[in-house]
Amino acid sequence: MNKSNLTLELQNITKHYYQGEQKLEVLKGIDLQLSGGEVVALIGPSGSGKSTLLQITGLLDKPTKGKIFIDGNECSTADDKLRTVLRRDYLGFVYQYHNLLADFDALENVMIPQLIAGKKPSEVKEKSEWLLNRLGLKERIHHRPAELSGGEQQRVAIARALSNTPKVLLADEPTGNLDPHTSDNVFLALLDIVKETGLTALIATHNLDLAGKMDRQLQLKDGILVDMRPGKRIKEAKNFY
Repeated sequence: MNKSNLTLELQNITKHYYQGEQKLEVLKGIDLQLSGGEVVALIGPSGSGKSTLLQITGLLDKPTKGKIFIDGNECSTADDKLRTVLRRDYLGFVYQYHNLLADFDALENVMIPQLIAGKKPSEVKEKSEWLLNRLGLKERIHHRPAELSGGEQQRVAIARALSNTPKVLLADEPTGNLDPHTSDNVFLALLDIVKETGLTALIATHNLDLAGKMDRQLQLKDGILVDMRPGKRIKEAKNFY
């Protein structure tokens, strides 16, 4: 892989906890390289450490050992203030639950992170409307979360995650709370806009059919990350569940 094109790189990431005197090793020397515009699935059984890996990658948790590079910048030793800036300027997050602000409509939920970042209100409004329109919410932008379906709420959350033009999108089971039909529609909308904007994305999912639509599939089991071989990756992954 061309190093100059790397957006995200993890080097020898380890994470362990202690329960009393017992050491729990969650991640055991994770190496990962993602290039610009690449959309990668992260799959593995429940409790395998997918969320922990995403939290560390997103600078929300610190590894026990290892280095994190975002857009070529080493971030592992950054203090809390710098981590906040890096998350704001380089990273977008989508979680299983949308976490929208209940007192604001869809448009305002997408605008707020951009306004906090100091962007011009006129530009913020235009971009937010474009994102929501692109995600099929043109007629719903002035509805509050309680007036939106689960799928619509998650689309707003996706638009919000993309609003500050991150380099990397991290998604943790972004359609896990939705019914299969809605899940497929929301995920395909996410995939389309990520590809269209050229983002790098790491998406944790239990849905192997959706994982198969991404550029690569990574499997996490027993603290080890494996880049799955073409033609065998989905079949092998089913043995995890």
